Amino acid sequence: MAIQWFPGHMNAARKRAAEAMEKVDMVIEVLDARLPRASSNPMIETLRVFRQRPCLKILNKSDLADPVATAEWLAEFNREKNVHAVALSCKKPADVARVVPTALKIVPNRGTALKPLRIMIMGIPNVGKSTLMNALLKKRVAKVGDEPAVTKTQQRLYLGNNVVLIDTPGMMWPKIQYPSDGLMLAASHAIGSNALIEEEVATFLADQLLARYPQLLEQRYGFAAPGMDGVAVVEGVALRRGYRLRGGDLDLEKAAHTLLQDYRSGALGRISLESPQSRVALLASFQPPASLGLPQEESVDTEDDEG
Repeated sequence: MAIQWFPGHMNAARKRAAEAMEKVDMVIEVLDARLPRASSNPMIETLRVFRQRPCLKILNKSDLADPVATAEWLAEFNREKNVHAVALSCKKPADVARVVPTALKIVPNRGTALKPLRIMIMGIPNVGKSTLMNALLKKRVAKVGDEPAVTKTQQRLYLGNNVVLIDTPGMMWPKIQYPSDGLMLAASHAIGSNALIEEEVATFLADQLLARYPQLLEQRYGFAAPGMDGVAVVEGVALRRGYRLRGGDLDLEKAAHTLLQDYRSGALGRISLESPQSRVALLASFQPPASLGLPQEESVDTEDDEG
């Protein structure tokens, strides 16, 4: 199943972000620590590089991710030009307190009364941008919701200490090139539920967990993982939890929802769906559909609006 999700308001948000990028000093990109590369919007990277703006990549939800994989991702990102990466949980005040001092180190010539540090906060839907904004400002200024794409407008907020925050709506990109990226994003709830079939996403997630963390499935649901595939895992969850439809058939839809929720909430344990090594393997093995070729990314506005 190929998942694509690009609501209409995101196109307008992309254009406004391209305009605002010219007037900021740096970008904070919030990623999901469980799938850092899959949750990185290539449009953001294009805009940032064009404007030559440094980036602080925040691997949020690190308390839900595999710490070994997270350490590997931090090393990977910190090798990139003009990029600094940190792992944290935007729900932990002590973690959030590190963000502004780190940003001031990245752009040391800003952060004064005459030259305030202007930070644009970006990321895909439901990675924790609004939670980060509220934590930085220590008050509720951005809507937080369990559904992706809650924030739909750009906000300019004054943090104090000569720091200005520009919050942007969560933005997806028009075409997700790798089907597994779409499925990882769907499993992690970065894509609206109207764009996916939960049973198929749960089956994909179960296959990933069997390959990476079979012991966590066994601990959570009490079945033996060897020999199972993703479909069998969803069926096993239904059996163990007693999910039945009227007539006695297994309620696979409810079981799929349970598996996804257990992953998203951390009830299954600390899980990363990709590592730098698995990403390299994905890129090396990917074959685009022969009839279509590689999907072409929709162009991103990078031209000056002035003159």
